[in-house]
Amino acid sequence: MARVDFYILSQTGQHSRQSFACRLAEKAYRLNHTVHIHAASRSDAERLDELLWTFRDGSFVPHHCLTKSVASQESPVTIGCDDKQFAPRDLLINLCDDIPPFIEAFPRVAELVSSDSDCKQLSRKRFAAYRDQGHSLETHNV
Repeated sequence: MARVDFYILSQTGQHSRQSFACRLAEKAYRLNHTVHIHAASRSDAERLDELLWTFRDGSFVPHHCLTKSVASQESPVTIGCDDKQFAPRDLLINLCDDIPPFIEAFPRVAELVSSDSDCKQLSRKRFAAYRDQGHSLETHNV
C-alpha cells in the first residue's frame, strides 16, 4: 500500500496546485527521488512543462513531458496525462479529480488540495477511497 499525503493549500485555483506541484517535484528531485506528475489533460501537462522552467528563479528541475513524441522517461521528473506512458517512480503527484488506476506502482502519492469548495469536495472522496483501500494517509496544511 502507498503512503498518501494530502497537502491542503491556503490558495484557490488550479494554478496554486500546479505551482505547489512544481515546488514538491523540485524538493523530491533534490532528495534524489524520481517523480511523475499526473495531469488532468494534455494542455495541463504542457502548462506544467512550462511552469517547471519558470516557477522560481534559479530553480532547475530536469523533466520531460510524456505527451510529446520524443519524451524521455530517463528524466528524474516526468509529466503525463494518461496511464500508459510512465515508468515506475518514487512519488506520484496527482493533479486529477480521480484516483489514477495505476497508483499501486508508487510507494508515495501526493494529493494537492486547493481551498476552493469543489476541489475540497473531490479530495474528500479521494481521501475516503484511499482509506477504504488501506493506504496510509497523512494531511499537511500548507
